[in-house]
This record gives sequence, structure tokens and C-alpha cells, in this order.
Amino acid sequence: MASSIPTTSGHRRRLLGLDPGLRATGWGVVDVEGSRLSHVANGTVTSQARDSLAERLLAIHCGLEAVIREFNPQEAAIESVFVNRDGQATLKLGQARGVAILAAAQAGLEVAEYAPNHIKKSVVGAGHADKRQMMTMVTMLLPSCDPHSEHSVDALAVAITHAHGSAGAARVASAIAGGRA
Repeated sequence: MASSIPTTSGHRRRLLGLDPGLRATGWGVVDVEGSRLSHVANGTVTSQARDSLAERLLAIHCGLEAVIREFNPQEAAIESVFVNRDGQATLKLGQARGVAILAAAQAGLEVAEYAPNHIKKSVVGAGHADKRQMMTMVTMLLPSCDPHSEHSVDALAVAITHAHGSAGAARVASAIAGGRA
């Protein structure tokens, strides 16, 4: 069973959601076809703490390149960076995020960005939802989904959010072009 997402056309769009992190970068692939949203795959690209920063970033890049090659998404979306008290951690997260955006851009994908609170509100209905609530709603919206990790849950939530947002944008574009919204 697939979740309903309003769209203006019946063609399939494959979306890649990304949850960047230096230790673990979650990814999730969903298909949107007409009003249906369905799970394709999800996983986590990891890097080893003992490796240099350059090696860790390369591992993330290579892992995401492989995901993009295997699943051939048409669009990508990523969680935007948030600033925390640890400036070093924020900087490292930003570097991992940059590598994820680069991998998608090298594949010719446009990359949408969503704030963490926007993602939570889009999926759960509350901007301060916890990990358990996110897991519950993602598996409810994508019933065939067995998330690989909490990072892949977050990545699937990013993809769901993008499906909601891009469907709305498509309706607006259609209305502007003289179609019916």
C-alpha cells in the first residue's frame, strides 16, 4: 500500500532524500507516481572515525555515487545544516553535507533543501517530533519500508517532504500556465 501525495501528472518521479553526517549519511529513495508514494530503498553510508577527514568525505561521496548510479533518481533533497554549540561539529556536518550535494549535482540532479523542523512538521505534523515519532510516521507512509537506521529514516522523511513540496510547486506551475490546480 502506498501513501497518497497530490501531483498534477501520472508519470513516475524518483526522489533521493539525504540526511548528511560525517559518521553516517542516511539515504532514502521513494517513487512518486500520480498520487502514490512508494518506498524503493534506503540505507546508510558510513565512514571510519580512524580515517582522515579527506578519506571520510571520499567514502561518503563514493557511497552516494553508487546509490545514485543504482537507483537513478531524478531529484534530490537534503536536510539543511543546523548550528549547534560545537562549532567543529557544525563545520564537519557542513563538509559532509557539501559532499552529498556534490554527488547529487555531479549526477545532474537539482537539490532541494529543507530545515529539520520543516521536515518534522511535514511528516509528523509537529516541528519538534522525536526519533520514535518520525519512525512511526515514515513506516506508516511507506508501509513496505524497513529502515536501515535512524539516519535512513530521516533521509526518507526528507524525500517525503520533497514529494509534498514539489507536488505543490507543480500545481502552482500548472495553474500559472493556464492549467487547473
